[in-house]
Amino acid sequence: MPVQSTVEEAPAHDDFASALETLLEPYALDRDDHLNAPAFVIRPDEVQDVLAILREEAGLDHCACVTAQQYEDRFETIYHLRSYDDPTREVSVVVPTPTGDPTSQSAAPIYETANWHEREAYDLVGIEYEDHPDLRRILLPETWQGHPLGLEYDQEKPQIVTLSEHENPIAGDDADPESETLFLNLGPHHPATHGVMHVKAVLDGETVVDAEPDIGYMHRCEEQMCQQGTYRHQIMPYPDRWDWVSAGLLNEWAYARTAEELAGLEVPEYARLIRTMGAELSRMAAHLISLGTYALDVYGEFTATFQYAMRDRELVLDILEDLTGQRMMFNYFRLGGVAWDLPEPRDEFFEQTRDVLDSLPAKIDEYHDLLVTNEIFQARCVDTGVLEPEVARQYGCTGPVARGSGIDYDLRRDDPYGYYPHLEWDVVTQSDGDNYSRALVRMGELEESAKIVEQCLDLLEEWPEDEREVQANVPRTLKPDADAEIYRAVEGAKGELGIYIRSDGSETPARFKIRSPSFSNLSVLPVITRGEYVPDLIASIGSLDCIMGEVDR
Repeated sequence: MPVQSTVEEAPAHDDFASALETLLEPYALDRDDHLNAPAFVIRPDEVQDVLAILREEAGLDHCACVTAQQYEDRFETIYHLRSYDDPTREVSVVVPTPTGDPTSQSAAPIYETANWHEREAYDLVGIEYEDHPDLRRILLPETWQGHPLGLEYDQEKPQIVTLSEHENPIAGDDADPESETLFLNLGPHHPATHGVMHVKAVLDGETVVDAEPDIGYMHRCEEQMCQQGTYRHQIMPYPDRWDWVSAGLLNEWAYARTAEELAGLEVPEYARLIRTMGAELSRMAAHLISLGTYALDVYGEFTATFQYAMRDRELVLDILEDLTGQRMMFNYFRLGGVAWDLPEPRDEFFEQTRDVLDSLPAKIDEYHDLLVTNEIFQARCVDTGVLEPEVARQYGCTGPVARGSGIDYDLRRDDPYGYYPHLEWDVVTQSDGDNYSRALVRMGELEESAKIVEQCLDLLEEWPEDEREVQANVPRTLKPDADAEIYRAVEGAKGELGIYIRSDGSETPARFKIRSPSFSNLSVLPVITRGEYVPDLIASIGSLDCIMGEVDR
């Protein structure tokens, strides 16, 4: 698996930044470079022109994240753009707007994923986006007063939130006069919605005409809480609570990678190896619960597949508990490394972990018999919920959802970190883009994660005792440079999990933005379910494997 070092890539990145500077010369008002990427300041009425050029001429076809924030003298929207072919080719497009009129063009006509991201920016910060196809609140009720991340927001002011009646979203001119549509509420308290999510479905008989995900029922202000916590000690416990289905170490790594690069911290090689092993165990546990609950969603399979998956997940959690001391909220990573070394006696830990890995191939064969070759599962999943590759790119889909549509995108390989560049493993893809393909990808990734963990164990066993450094020497109080900005991401269980941080020179972030893969992946649900049947809608929701704690944050 050839991976170039960042030193070797630097000249190529300098050339890329120079090419972008030439390309955007007619539009760029200023440079505001971030630590991870060049950043160009542009006018709010030229957003679509600039983004179209970057997409078509620079190949930046992935709008990974949209960050909105308010300064004392302006509002600001940042579009974090990358390339699916090479995510290390990235740029930030900074769009300032005056405090008196925070209005700019919408990026949704260029990147469909900006639809939901800009709705969130409008909801929480208060920036208006012209030409947006559906600019309304997305996390808070429509009747909410004010914008919680705006500087003028009064947190002490009581809110009286009235309820509005449900309306058929295709009523009026868009409805077919010859059909009789039915408005159907799914959730927010329904097992098939995988959490507190409400789907507003419009049916014509058994056919889905429209399906709109309604989120925000459990918004927990994770970004605001991180902005109130110190880099060194108080933020790390929060990431475990985003994707809480065993993926905590992957979440912790997203924050650790971003904060460590922001503060210039170098993680010891031994700690990177432990991180890699723990992260892949977390991925295995997350995929096991995904497969088990999916069987329950699709054909009510509770007695075998679901319980087998829970059984095998428990074995993985036993290992994670030995390593971290916890089964759910691990809080094991530290800036600069991990909290502690492997549990003693080490030989016992290695033996237990290898026993779980050795038993996995037979169990995966069992899952293939129960799922992949099951006629009911095939009938429900093959050729349903089809996500075309270009649609996946437009909606910013990543992880198994994108790889199930043939998009060969994995940050562990394409934007390498941790110990991944030194290990042998493959990125699993499927080309059909249906519900069946997404399940196959997760099943294949179970095997690849086990392969990575096994190689980590081999290396850990041979590591010299006097070189087992688990943490770098990190200052007790971290205060990154004022106005430093960075966006970094890792390959989470659901896809690209990214963090944007802006420092103001203090020990707490001035802005902390979470880019969750489930948020972007879920936004594609209406596209993959229109024209299908109600059972296909349920299968499609499960195939996206969204966790609402990560969607609502």
